[in-house]
Amino acid sequence: MTTLAEPKTPNMPNSVLWAYKISETATPVTEDLNELAQTDQPQGFRWVHIQADSPDSMSCLQSLGLKEEIVEALCTSETRPKALLFGDGMLIYLRGINRNPDADPEDMVSLRIWLTKDELISARRKDRKLLSLMDVKTEIDRGVVPDTPADLMLDIITKIADRISETVDLLDEELTEFEAQEQSTKHDRLKLSNIRRQAAAIRRYLAPQRDALDAIYRFNKSLTQAQMFELRDQTDRMTRYVEDLDLAKERAMVLQDELRNRIAEQQGMRMYVLSLVTAIFLPLSFLTGIFGMNVGGLPGTEEPKAFTYLTVSMLLLAIVLLLAMVWKKWF
Repeated sequence: MTTLAEPKTPNMPNSVLWAYKISETATPVTEDLNELAQTDQPQGFRWVHIQADSPDSMSCLQSLGLKEEIVEALCTSETRPKALLFGDGMLIYLRGINRNPDADPEDMVSLRIWLTKDELISARRKDRKLLSLMDVKTEIDRGVVPDTPADLMLDIITKIADRISETVDLLDEELTEFEAQEQSTKHDRLKLSNIRRQAAAIRRYLAPQRDALDAIYRFNKSLTQAQMFELRDQTDRMTRYVEDLDLAKERAMVLQDELRNRIAEQQGMRMYVLSLVTAIFLPLSFLTGIFGMNVGGLPGTEEPKAFTYLTVSMLLLAIVLLLAMVWKKWF
């Protein structure tokens, strides 16, 4: 999969992946960090995206004027989706589908966001590119510029939801294919277990992410009516995806039960056939065992046609047993 390169400039700290000054247009920052730290713009806002685990990430964030607790929150190693108010801003943790090469979709990428009325600062870990964020950046480069940091946040949430939608739809299509199959192989059963594991792993983060979006809706009083409507729509989408993943888990469990029942039924049928064959040949084996004994006094030892009589008798006995099983509806 081809991804866009993250621009770097010689005068920027290594932790800064990209930075924009956004007003009516988006201007990439190509100068030093001091220019980026300026906040006395008459209009517009700034968007800074950093690598949170870079050695100079904390000093970079401090130079942007962030408080110590915000800097530590953006650089923390472990996160779960949530939204918290800090003074005049909001700290938001989100998770997006991992679409990096050779990555599992359920290994979701963490995105940290600091949102105020005049800036949005986002952070991610090394080698954990979030393609949903790259989609937003591509739109900005093409001239689709958000009006406020809240609009930029909603664009990011929407792109994250779009990627989640693709993954949930893919799981649904795979389950539909399994439901249409009449026979399954060992590989299919392993794949079904993998689908169930993916659905459970993705849902683990989507449920708290739905609550995080709901917290933004309830606590962020600076949102406009249109922004609140869009945020509520995205929250409803997350709720629907959580429900779809719950349904996918249940469908996978039902399919696994059906596969186990089908395998058990096949094994039971084979054992049943073997039991019927054994029931037919058991008396025949008894007769061959008796007449095969090398002892004196056996009947027919002096009779030339004794073997023919015994063979015909065994054949008739087998036919009688077979007819009796058919009459008993054992077949």
